[in-house]
Amino acid sequence: MTPLPRTGIGVDVHAFAPEGTDRGLWLGGLHWPGERGLAGHSDADVAAHAAADALFSAAGIGDLGSHFGTGEPQWAGASGVVLLAEAAQRVRAAGFEIGNVAVQVVGNRPKVGPRRSEAEAALSEAAGAPVSLSATTSDGLGLTGRGEGVAAIATALVVPT
Repeated sequence: MTPLPRTGIGVDVHAFAPEGTDRGLWLGGLHWPGERGLAGHSDADVAAHAAADALFSAAGIGDLGSHFGTGEPQWAGASGVVLLAEAAQRVRAAGFEIGNVAVQVVGNRPKVGPRRSEAEAALSEAAGAPVSLSATTSDGLGLTGRGEGVAAIATALVVPT
């Protein structure tokens, strides 16, 4: 019997760091100069984190917290693309090949469109597979609509090897 592809979903949400904090914004593997950063244990790159979480979900090997939890000091301040690359390696080690990942960022800022292809390239390189990136707002609703933070939702497709 031919192994069927498996899908997974990942979600990540981070609040903006307090005003005056010297923390840059990292999103989609990119630094966004002039934008207020997000608070988190690592760089708080919600796009990369959601992508990694979706990969873990698809492979059935846990979630972002079980692999890179806040109790793991070696991941403090880690780049989202480093976490995504490590997640992809762990998924492959568990016997899966990655088909693709799709990520949607939910928030009022930054405006993803002008840097979409650059972010897709950074995320795809980290995952070793195609990653697409889209963005939307929540029409003023919830924490993203009120400008309190940014969220991302991702899906991943993996195939048992």
